[in-house]
Amino acid sequence: MAAPPRATAVLAGSGEDGQLGMGGNEEKDWAHCVEALGSYAVTAVVAGSRNSLAICEDGRLFTWGWNQRGTLGHPPKTKTESSPGPVHALAGLKIVQAAIGGWHCLAVDDNGHAYAWGGNEYGQCGEEPERKEDGTRALRRDIPTPQRCAPKLKVRQVAAGGTHSVVLTQEGHVWTWGQPWPPGDIKQISTPVRVQGLEKVRVIAVGAFHNLALTEDGILWAWGNNEYGQLGTGDTQPRSHPIRVEGLSDLSLVDIAAGEENTGGLDLEMIRVVAWSP
Repeated sequence: MAAPPRATAVLAGSGEDGQLGMGGNEEKDWAHCVEALGSYAVTAVVAGSRNSLAICEDGRLFTWGWNQRGTLGHPPKTKTESSPGPVHALAGLKIVQAAIGGWHCLAVDDNGHAYAWGGNEYGQCGEEPERKEDGTRALRRDIPTPQRCAPKLKVRQVAAGGTHSVVLTQEGHVWTWGQPWPPGDIKQISTPVRVQGLEKVRVIAVGAFHNLALTEDGILWAWGNNEYGQLGTGDTQPRSHPIRVEGLSDLSLVDIAAGEENTGGLDLEMIRVVAWSP
């Protein structure tokens, strides 16, 4: 019996920052294979606004695109890199899932250890502030090399927002850090804080400034910015704590996704996409 075909990354769209991984910055109107990954068994691809990454079957992580803030997992030699390259700082680890935020990235390995790199001005990479000689404490603006974050948590899934991070633990709890939303008195939060009111969460999804959590009983919860109605609550008021998304009780949701200003869910029984917000 012939071996099954090897999975490869396929991308299309804007390539101004090299995020298509095809060795240039031109735009592609049609899907093209990322030839540089042709010899690897790619199991997942994550596309951000300006950079991309791929996870291989053996757990290796490749990144490409914009790197001015260290979003590719190594100090920037040039502003952009248009060909995929391995993240050497994570060599030897089996990465199983990853996420791209506004200008930071997260990843989790098969041992439940989470890693973060890229922009960190709001503490979204989870690094504690450095103490200066005058006694003040300041965050590093950029963290170009992946480092452990949320070390006390056994992580199952990571999700990255515009300036915050969210993780789902193996116990089904949700933790977050970075810039809170609604911001109010904006402050830097580097230490993970558990999101209260959520138990037995199956999967999480994060937009630029809003968050979703789907529990094992099929209930969808949302919190954060709601300027465009992306929380599905029927109004545009932000929520600082999770609120149940009503009107979906007749659906059996199995997966969720969150964009910059919109939200969507997949219903297993009807095999249909449910979306709201313009």
